[in-house]
Amino acid sequence: MSLLIKNAIIVTMNRKRDIFRGDVFVEDDCITRMGKLDDYTADTIIDAKGQVLLPGFIQSHVHLCQVLFRGMADDLELLDWLKQRIWPLEGSHDEESLYYSALLGCAELLRGGTTSIIDMGTVRHTESIFNAVQQTGIRYLGGKCLMDHGDLPPTMIDSTEKALQESLELYHRWNNYDNGRIRYALCPRFAVSCSDNLLRQTASLAQQYQIPVHTHASENREEIKLVEKERGMHNIIYLDKLGLCNNRLVLAHCIHLYGDEMKILAHKQVNIAHCPSANLKLGSGIAPIPSLLNMGAQVSLGGDGAPCNNNLNMFMEMRLASLIQKPFYGPRSMPAPTVLEMATLGGAKAMGLEKEIGSLEEGKKADMVLINLDGWHTRPQNAASFYSQLVYQAHASDVTATIVNGRLLMQNGHVLTIDEEKLKTAVEASIKRISQRAGLR
Repeated sequence: MSLLIKNAIIVTMNRKRDIFRGDVFVEDDCITRMGKLDDYTADTIIDAKGQVLLPGFIQSHVHLCQVLFRGMADDLELLDWLKQRIWPLEGSHDEESLYYSALLGCAELLRGGTTSIIDMGTVRHTESIFNAVQQTGIRYLGGKCLMDHGDLPPTMIDSTEKALQESLELYHRWNNYDNGRIRYALCPRFAVSCSDNLLRQTASLAQQYQIPVHTHASENREEIKLVEKERGMHNIIYLDKLGLCNNRLVLAHCIHLYGDEMKILAHKQVNIAHCPSANLKLGSGIAPIPSLLNMGAQVSLGGDGAPCNNNLNMFMEMRLASLIQKPFYGPRSMPAPTVLEMATLGGAKAMGLEKEIGSLEEGKKADMVLINLDGWHTRPQNAASFYSQLVYQAHASDVTATIVNGRLLMQNGHVLTIDEEKLKTAVEASIKRISQRAGLR
């Protein structure tokens, strides 16, 4: 199978940050040639004249299991948000509702140019998420949510042994599925809902199998107080003592940090998943991203859960990631090229795939996005840099094609791997069923 994209403005994000007008030829799942390819033909040809081709966006922290709950947990701070709304709803999922929640999330992500995600599943029926991402074609790293401790609903708690055993079974079934498009991560939710024993065993298994770990830390002041009370130390120091802080750890949020914690994150090259929209909506705060970047930390972007955002829109995250820091660090902080790097190369590093995705280069995977900058909101076209247009001006609706592994998954607003009408009907039936089960409607 071959694909030829012609006449595009190519924003490569390669080491030299080359931008040029030309063509890209894809064979199977990889980019094989770039340049002016007049003599080439292919099974599928897209004339991208006037459009920008760039690496697909990589969201390093999402919750596909929560997409059905969009708009159902507004105006709450984190712990109330979890206890009053999210945990009762997550615990009410059945296999079918979880499948359609994940499918809905993937549809929105692909429509907006996101080609890869790092996801945290839920406690029950996690195989439904893998079935959904297998169908949609999105690139995926994630796993079952591990929770064995604290004041949790019965539907949201496992024994330590059951949580880890189910996680390993899913790892053996799904890790490296479809030539590595789907990969497994160990996903303890956060220290508040995980016993010391669970986290220690997670660190051990991660080392044994070289599995990434995806969790949350230092998002909310009350969460930090609970961790300090129970574990006797700050969040990041505690995770480091357990052996979790390394370049395979994806750590969402990292808002309220002490100086020694920031040094650990930078020195150990922990992957920080910055989620500006969710952090603002929950009133959690603003992460010190410019300071972390200046220390050499690895930072990427994510939309988090639909009920605390309420979008999975990388254009929104990029714009906010830049703007919210400028009152504190000055107008030159978080320039557009830095933010676009976080949305592409930063996410690739978080996934452990920087040699395969994150930039458009010969030999890399063909994960790409076409964006039409012909709208009123993006004109004049030749005044601003392409980085500025993409970060500050473009919208998710400007994406015209989303490609993963050389496969066209979304074109002209329609996701090609999903029956869209069936999904819409199933989503409405699923949320009605879950809400009744959770006692929230």
